[in-house]
Amino acid sequence: MKQTVSIKLNRDFRMIYKRGKSAVSPVLAVYARKNKLSSNRIGITVSTKVGKAVVRNRVRRRIREAYRINEGRFLPGRDIIIVSRVRAASVPFCEIEKNLLKLSEGLGLLSEEKE
Repeated sequence: MKQTVSIKLNRDFRMIYKRGKSAVSPVLAVYARKNKLSSNRIGITVSTKVGKAVVRNRVRRRIREAYRINEGRFLPGRDIIIVSRVRAASVPFCEIEKNLLKLSEGLGLLSEEKE
């Protein structure tokens, strides 16, 4: 993640949930809001409903990798929270990536040209 910083503070998560736009699929939910920075900030949330720690960490790594591969397509200056849903533990990686791009496009987070 070249220009991306992690969101760690609970108040930042709450602000994005409250004031950001959202899009939902059976695999992921994405919340986004503009920030005043030149880079993106990303937060990934995986509930204990998804599974035990090993499963949750695998889902988190797959979401992070899907974002990292397509990072150049995202417009800068956004706060993005990706919330995993229970189904994310059982779908293949390409399905997670496809859902992430589809939801991000719906929220206007992707640029027109592919880098």
